[in-house]
Amino acid sequence: MIEKIDMPQHYSQWKAALAIAKASLLAMLRSPTSVVFSILFPVIFIVVFGSMVDNSQVNIKVGIAPGCDTNNIVYKVIADSIKIIKPQTNMTMSEMMDALQKGKITAILNLRNDAPFSPFPHFQIDLTTSSSAANKLKLLQSVINEAISSLNEKMFPKNPRAAKVTVTTIPGRTYRQIDFILPGQLGFSLLMAGVFGSAFLFFNLRQSLVLKRFFATPISRTYLIVGELLSRLFFQVIGFCIMVALGYFAFNFTLIHGIFTFLEMLAFSVIALIVFMGIGFIISGLIQNESSIAPVANTITLPQILLCGLFFPIDSYPHWLETFCNFLPLTFFVDGLRKIAFEGIHIWQMPVQLAGLVVWAIIISIVTVKVFRWE
Repeated sequence: MIEKIDMPQHYSQWKAALAIAKASLLAMLRSPTSVVFSILFPVIFIVVFGSMVDNSQVNIKVGIAPGCDTNNIVYKVIADSIKIIKPQTNMTMSEMMDALQKGKITAILNLRNDAPFSPFPHFQIDLTTSSSAANKLKLLQSVINEAISSLNEKMFPKNPRAAKVTVTTIPGRTYRQIDFILPGQLGFSLLMAGVFGSAFLFFNLRQSLVLKRFFATPISRTYLIVGELLSRLFFQVIGFCIMVALGYFAFNFTLIHGIFTFLEMLAFSVIALIVFMGIGFIISGLIQNESSIAPVANTITLPQILLCGLFFPIDSYPHWLETFCNFLPLTFFVDGLRKIAFEGIHIWQMPVQLAGLVVWAIIISIVTVKVFRWE
């Protein structure tokens, strides 16, 4: 049994913690697994999703029937003024019917002048559709009716109307796809680095009796954990800088207050890092063999990756599942990052996200101390 020696007066716990942090940081930078899961994968996701065309704009593909009158003012209003309608003019009638049955187009439009000799032009718009396009048909009818109403108002301004709509547009920020994706990938990086990195590291240190040798030194386990926390923090600063710089300069990621927003995001991540590292410590303290670490860690991390809004909003889930998602630590973290980056909210102005992470950090820290073992 190795006995813990008395701590000499000149021994510095902080120097020991910084030495451990430096060694652990170098080990992570040399580890392909840490670099791939914590930096490379998130960067790939950011590039892929940032390069995608924004799909928040609804597109309605409409086939143009042969013989359709495309030279009149009604067609020009529909085709040119309504941006969500995408006319398909390079298809034969049989191809359009086939595409219509498969739901690839919403309708086939045929427009003809049904009063050629009248002093007031009048056009008939025929739409051929199928049950495969029912979800977009009402929207198509609505925008066409709105276009015709607007055209009638311009051509016959003296006609009586029951009501008139006035629209006032105020300045606003454009919410790009990267503004949603990047905070999610920062959360992904932090989760993987914290849980997997800490779990494998402490298990290997315990198995190789390195922790037992640490126990024989004057360093306390608090400063040992602080050293590991600092190394993860330094590693995440590198990843943060790479990912945020990529998003900002390549895809116009929104940082409302510039460098100050970045620093607040980084400060907020420290609390999340405590939570995720604590989960890794708990796994390493409870698992008896190395082959069981990955399945257990995946069981904890994978549901959070899928449920916490990293790739799509959680409000698309059923209400009961959305309620569950709102209490997960990764949800608090990612929501907080998005509020800081896009909305310009300061950390102290989002009590729900801050309190949620702090409560998780306290719970995880207590459990971590309980299950921590030197050998």
